[in-house]
Amino acid sequence: MTVGVISHHQCLTHDMGEHHPEAPARMAAIQDQLIRSGLEYVIKQFDAKPIDKELLYLAHDKNYIASIFANAPSEGTYNVDDDTVMNPNTLNAALLSAGAAKVAVDLVMSKEISSAFCATRPPGHHAEYDKGMGFCFFNNVAIAAAYAKEKYKLKRVAIVDFDVHHGNGTENIIKGKKGYLFCSTYQYPFYPFEVQESTKPPIINTPLAATTKSNDFREAILDHWLPALKKFKPQIIFISAGFDAHIEDEMSQVCLVDEDYRWVTDQLKDIADKYAHGRIVSVLEGGYALNALGRSAVAHINGLIGY
Repeated sequence: MTVGVISHHQCLTHDMGEHHPEAPARMAAIQDQLIRSGLEYVIKQFDAKPIDKELLYLAHDKNYIASIFANAPSEGTYNVDDDTVMNPNTLNAALLSAGAAKVAVDLVMSKEISSAFCATRPPGHHAEYDKGMGFCFFNNVAIAAAYAKEKYKLKRVAIVDFDVHHGNGTENIIKGKKGYLFCSTYQYPFYPFEVQESTKPPIINTPLAATTKSNDFREAILDHWLPALKKFKPQIIFISAGFDAHIEDEMSQVCLVDEDYRWVTDQLKDIADKYAHGRIVSVLEGGYALNALGRSAVAHINGLIGY
């Protein structure tokens, strides 16, 4: 079946300032590379739809959601934290970004597409149950995972996160809940800093040293993620797809290359094909070196396709 890419042009209108790394140009970089690669003729593209407010409650505190809606500015800006800023278009973009992941779940579960990549922003994996942080307002992947469990009665949902920053928000939201496996690789010590290494399911936190290269990254996946995923037998896999561990990305010191994102996607697709009828929903997180981001996203999508 076809791989879907879900996006929306209004996600470009969220802007946190001229020099902020989480910029609208990130989405344009991915779209440009899709065109250059010819993949736009292979994938099926869908528009995101704003998520219903009630579905945000699957992952977030009602008071926190109310504060985001109440403080969404009609002009100027509102700071959730020093790095996380709302402009008048941010709330709409955040609802579209979360909505894209929900749409992806429905498309994959209905078998209209085999897997999906959500090329939207703002990202989500730092947003905790009751607070936004680290460029993130709503935790797109955690909301979509909870929706998949509730709507489709899935009992085993895996979330994997290869962003260079730990998915603290996702862990915060799903920790202690039944039916989840969470696997995260990340540079350490690094933002968000307070992360506990774990080698035992349901939380697999695998820190990477600064200057980690391909072999060490792949070894961490082979040694820690894959055995846990095979034992868990997920019915769907969600990916927090951050591309900021790329060697060209100045956000970090980890030294991955385009082919590493293809490789890790291949490993996850093998698991999904074996246990989850191929069902994967991937959601864009980080990645700030625009050329590297576009190439890495294309490598990732090629892995979802199986080319």
